[in-house]
Amino acid sequence: MQLEGHRLQHWIVGQTTDVLDHIHDSHVSMAIQERNQSVDTAEINHFLKQNLEVRASGSIDAIMVEVMSTLDPTIFKTLMKDLSATLTRFDEIMEVAEYRLLLASINTNMCRRFHTDINDVRLLCTYTGPGTLWLTNDNINRRALDSYDGNESIVIDPELIQQVPEGAIALLKGAMYPHHQTKAIVHRSPTIEESGEKRLLLRIDTNATTKVWN
Repeated sequence: MQLEGHRLQHWIVGQTTDVLDHIHDSHVSMAIQERNQSVDTAEINHFLKQNLEVRASGSIDAIMVEVMSTLDPTIFKTLMKDLSATLTRFDEIMEVAEYRLLLASINTNMCRRFHTDINDVRLLCTYTGPGTLWLTNDNINRRALDSYDGNESIVIDPELIQQVPEGAIALLKGAMYPHHQTKAIVHRSPTIEESGEKRLLLRIDTNATTKVWN
């Protein structure tokens, strides 16, 4: 995952949780914590089989209350533990009052086109299935991106498309991040609809975009 030959590397990858703090570095647009599977496979399979979906917003405590009212904590023990730890870690990094969470079984292509998010920072974790696809800045045709052209015009070299590993936590800087010198990460969802694959996806956004980080 750690690429070579990029003088102005705008991403960081590591295996410890402190790598995620670097999302606030001025030159970093994506931070990825690679990790082993943190959720029991039986829990993941049960979630996918039931086609479950959880949406919650508010403080991290309020979100966990909503999650536990939707999912049986006696069935999803390791999932609950990881959700709580991930929310807490994201809160330590972002320091805002409210968040929005989506945990869902995904079997569609979702965001097919390469794009940037209209937010400050988003957390993504694909517990199972193919992870988010993203582009290094030197592999983007910015004119095509801004003109809403197709992926074949946006991507300079398809062989250099990157992918977040399964189970990893990724923080993606969006277009509303306060420090404008940092470019938002260009990314898209993997194509799975045609293959019949499923993903268990966690997405956490902030409900605030006014904080200015040091």
